[in-house]
Amino acid sequence: MTLAAGPGTRRIDKARAGRPRGETTTAYAFLTPTLALLGVFVFVPLGAALLLSLQRTNGFGDGVYVGMQNYTRLLSDPLFWRATANTALFTIIVTPLSMALGLGIAVLLNSVLPLRSVFRSIVIVPMAVSGVATALIGVLVFDENTGILDKLTRSLGLPEVAWQSGGAAAFASVVLVTLWWRTGFNMLIYLAGLQGIGPELYEAAHMDGANAWQRFRHVTVPMLGPSSFFLVIINVIYSFQVFDIVFVLTGGGPQNATSVLVTYAYDNGFVVRDQGYASAIGIFLLVVSMVFTAVRWRASRTRDLVG
Repeated sequence: MTLAAGPGTRRIDKARAGRPRGETTTAYAFLTPTLALLGVFVFVPLGAALLLSLQRTNGFGDGVYVGMQNYTRLLSDPLFWRATANTALFTIIVTPLSMALGLGIAVLLNSVLPLRSVFRSIVIVPMAVSGVATALIGVLVFDENTGILDKLTRSLGLPEVAWQSGGAAAFASVVLVTLWWRTGFNMLIYLAGLQGIGPELYEAAHMDGANAWQRFRHVTVPMLGPSSFFLVIINVIYSFQVFDIVFVLTGGGPQNATSVLVTYAYDNGFVVRDQGYASAIGIFLLVVSMVFTAVRWRASRTRDLVG
């Protein structure tokens, strides 16, 4: 026997049908401020940069539409490829080294280490200052005439290093200052991941006969998979966008030895006043960052694991 639906049943069905709509409205209400900020400060400037990259400009008056000329110009620009190679080399060096240093310090701080709070504060201190301030500290250390390091080498009778006039030495100074600045952030992320690993996993591995290195290799590293996934993307994107430290420390010199994509875009946009070409460089950098993030996301098998 089939019972007919009464008025009470119809009211319940209407309430159930209306609930998802109300939840959707509430969700959009919470998202609206964030979407508005993203639209004003991200999507609108990004669209303007894309339109500008299709124009030839000189800093005065309206630009002239030239289509894809700025992008084809990239292919034959040796300075662009030099900046691209420097950016890639900087990323390849800084990302693994800063992550390895951060992980090593995090493991020490997670163990029974004397004066852990003091040591942790020393490592975190660079995070409290801006990249410009960090670069100014780097100038005090690596300046060829008045730098602390130069004075120290002279007092010890060691050969002087051309930290600013030598290409390889200038690039090394940028890398060293960046490592000092970025290691603390990586250490904090890894330390949070280490504190989320249950001690029973190490106890079980120890009972199975695993030594300290084997416990680190087969327990710590896999369980830090989500932290490593996050840090690889963040550090690579930062390395692609590095500007302040290079601009203050070396200015891209000597002879473009430390020029990276963002400093090259800055030179074109604000020195040469070719904003269209600078925008094309920025769009290229955005596409490379998005492609890397997408590839890294699809390739990672540990991004959703809880470490």
